[in-house]
Amino acid sequence: MYLHNRNTGDDFINLMRTNRDRISGGVVHSFTGTLDELQQLLDMDLYIGINGCSLKTLENIEVVRHVPIQKIMLETDCPYCEIRKSSPAYQYVKTHFQSKNKEKKDPNCLVRGRNEPCNTIQVLEAVAAIKGIEESELAEASYLNSCTLFRLDP
Repeated sequence: MYLHNRNTGDDFINLMRTNRDRISGGVVHSFTGTLDELQQLLDMDLYIGINGCSLKTLENIEVVRHVPIQKIMLETDCPYCEIRKSSPAYQYVKTHFQSKNKEKKDPNCLVRGRNEPCNTIQVLEAVAAIKGIEESELAEASYLNSCTLFRLDP
C-alpha cells in the first residue's frame, strides 16, 4: 500500500499504529518527516519512499542518511517532486536529460518542468552520494525492496 503523509503531525503515525495489522505492508510515499517520525515508521516495518521532495532541505538530507537501504524505495512522483537546481541534493545529480517547453514537442526530449520516471536515476545518484554508498548497491537494495513489498520474484 502507498501511504501519503503530508503535514499530518502525529495523526498519520497514530493511525498507522492503530491500523498497522490491517495492511500487509506499505511504503510511506515522498517522505519528508523528521528523524523521530522515520524511526517510528521503521519500527512499524514500513518502507520509506524517497524522491526530490525528500531531498529539498539539508534537514531532509540528514534524515535520508538514516534510512536503512533495506527500507528505501526510490521514486519520482512524476510529474512532481523533481530534484530542482535549488535543492542541496542537486550537486549529486550526474544524469541530465534534454528538455524543451511543451509547446516544442520533441519525442527525444522531456517536457521542461515535468518530472518523469526516467529521473529515478537522479534520485538514485543523490541518495547514494548522501549515504556514501555505491549506486549499484542502492539500486540492488531498492529493487529487492520492491520485490519484497509487492511480492514479486527477483
